[in-house]
Amino acid sequence: MNEQTPSGSGPHQPTEPTGSGGVPSPSKNDTSTPGSATPPRGLDAASAAEQAYAQTEEAVQKVSSAMSQATPPVVPDLAAVVAAGEAEGIGLLEDVQLQVRIELGRTRMLVEDVLRLGSGAVVELDKAAGDPVDIYVNGRRIARGEVLVLNENFCVRVSEIVDPQARTA
Repeated sequence: MNEQTPSGSGPHQPTEPTGSGGVPSPSKNDTSTPGSATPPRGLDAASAAEQAYAQTEEAVQKVSSAMSQATPPVVPDLAAVVAAGEAEGIGLLEDVQLQVRIELGRTRMLVEDVLRLGSGAVVELDKAAGDPVDIYVNGRRIARGEVLVLNENFCVRVSEIVDPQARTA
C-alpha cells in the first residue's frame, strides 16, 4: 500500500533515495564545496569527515613538498670569522668614540668668584693631593686611579675598577 498521490499531499510523500541507516545518499546535483564547515546537503557525517580528512592530507602533502624544495639558510663558518677577527684585535675599536673624564676633585663657587679667576689663581678642591681620582667614561664612573707625571706629562694609572652595581652617572 505504498501509493503516492499526484499532488504530493497525503501521508506518503516522495523521498530521496537513502543509503544505509536511512541517511540520504549524495545526489548527482550535489554542489558541495571543499573546505566548507558544514557538511553539504545530502552527505552524512561520515562522508563529510572522510572528505575533510582527504583535504587535510592533501594540504599536508603540499606543505611537505614545499618544505623539501626550500633551501636551508647559509650559515657562515664562525671559526673562520673569529680567526680573521683576532688579527685585527683591538683595531676594531678604533672608530668608537668615548668621552673620558678624569675628575681631580670638586668645588662650589659663585659665578662672581669664577669671573674673578685669572692666570695663576688657586682653586681649592674637596680632595687632597695624592687622593685617588675618579675616571668617568660617557658620564659613568668606571674606575679610580692615581695621577702620575711621566716625561713631563700628566697621566693616570688605573688602580681600581668600580663594581658595576656601584657605578654612578
